[in-house]
Amino acid sequence: MENNSAKESTLVTVRMFGVLHSLRRSRGLATTVELELPPEGRTAREIALDLELPLDRIEAVFCNHRTYELDHRVHPGDRVAFVPPGVPGPHRFFLGIHQAGQKTRAEEER
Repeated sequence: MENNSAKESTLVTVRMFGVLHSLRRSRGLATTVELELPPEGRTAREIALDLELPLDRIEAVFCNHRTYELDHRVHPGDRVAFVPPGVPGPHRFFLGIHQAGQKTRAEEER
């Protein structure tokens, strides 16, 4: 008998939206994936690179219903979504997308 609970506890669910969703679909790849992570987790940037997502097309990372930058550490059991630029007006500010995206771009320019 296989112990699935140990494996499930190392997984993270990742979703892609907007142009990221379309890009994955056009390549015949899943737009929602479950990835196995080490106990210490990985950064959202590392996960995006593993999924072959263009970093310049990611404005924000949602992790467990909060907005973060690409360097946010994702842990097993988290729910993650990559969001591209273009989320409509007031939603960007209400959800914190604008601020997260601005910080990420400023750091990349350094």
